Amino acid sequence: MSDTTTEADESDHAESAVETDGGVRTEAYLDEEINIFKPATPFMRDHLKVIWASFIAWILFIFGPTTATLLAPDLMTGTTVLGGFPLHFFLAAIFTPLAALLLSVGYAMQRDRLDSKYDISHEVEAEPDGESDSGTVATDGGEP
Repeated sequence: MSDTTTEADESDHAESAVETDGGVRTEAYLDEEINIFKPATPFMRDHLKVIWASFIAWILFIFGPTTATLLAPDLMTGTTVLGGFPLHFFLAAIFTPLAALLLSVGYAMQRDRLDSKYDISHEVEAEPDGESDSGTVATDGGEP
């Protein structure tokens, strides 16, 4: 098979296939090297700030109780909460999973704020002919 595509055909196709990143044209950075420490768009920079903040909070919440038990064992094992549970057990068994859940909720809320700030929509566009087959399923792999 020979390659008969010309450079002009490739550039026409590239222009028609360009998608946007929250209203920012991506063609300006498609040829740029991806670098997690130097994002190419404002949306990427803001999203990276949310990711790093979440990561730091996760480290504190997950490793904090264990580190506190290592640094102050008398306080963490001698203090009791909720009817006799040692503080280190309470923090590791209840606080840590709850904190991870709250971090995921916080990330989702921050991501929604970024999406609305940069006008990013995750809605699926309706089919052009107005018909939708989402309610029917073909079990034999054929047409419904």
